[in-house]
Amino acid sequence: MDLSVVIPVKNESGNIAPLVAEITAALDHLADYEIVYVDDGSNDATADEIRRLQESLPRLRLIRHAESRGQSAAIRSGVQAARGVWIATLDGDGQNDPADIPMLLKIAQQSPADPPLLIAGQRTRRRDSWSKRRASQLANAVRRRLLHDDTPDTGCGLKLFRRALFLDLPYFDHMHRFLPALVLREGGDVRSVAVNHRPRQRGTSNYGVFDRLWVGIVDLLGVLWLCRRATRPQPVGEPPLDEPATDASRNAASQPAEPVS
Repeated sequence: MDLSVVIPVKNESGNIAPLVAEITAALDHLADYEIVYVDDGSNDATADEIRRLQESLPRLRLIRHAESRGQSAAIRSGVQAARGVWIATLDGDGQNDPADIPMLLKIAQQSPADPPLLIAGQRTRRRDSWSKRRASQLANAVRRRLLHDDTPDTGCGLKLFRRALFLDLPYFDHMHRFLPALVLREGGDVRSVAVNHRPRQRGTSNYGVFDRLWVGIVDLLGVLWLCRRATRPQPVGEPPLDEPATDASRNAASQPAEPVS
């Protein structure tokens, strides 16, 4: 499968059907894809709405947490269950535009496999309250100064990456806010791409502005510690896969192995 769209949600029953309709409109006839919703302990009709849509949409899957474990845990559960080579993440509130996914997927598929790539959406015209925008500006400025991840907007829920890359990253609560720094720590490449952003039409946010800000500062210190202690050993003893073997190595490989006594 080409692509898995992973969407963490909590109490977003009113946003499920409209967002699913937009995803299918964007991706039908473009890629072999699935939609993986992760219900992070909702106490409304979110899971029932997803099950209702599953009756007519086999591409739609549902993962449920018995109790809320947070957005990073929900994304991780979705990626672990996903069957796609590429993962696109979306916020479940409808503010990210699924119509941007084909553009990100095209960039990814035209890029070399090495170094591994993370494409991060950048909300150049963010449709949120002044307080949310101001808190994000402050958090982004501090993060970029300390982590040097050169990413103007890590808070955008729209991202695209290989499933294998994500599963290689260290997991911790709130890690989704620091994906660019963690990918760079692994020797990867991070690109920011301008994407559409829309005001929330239904429901209410599950996160407070200052909750995110203060928790983010604590996590930032932990990520800084991780990045400063990163090591990427270079294996030796085998020729790289993209280099032809020498005549000597071919001859050695063709010789029968010595019997073991």
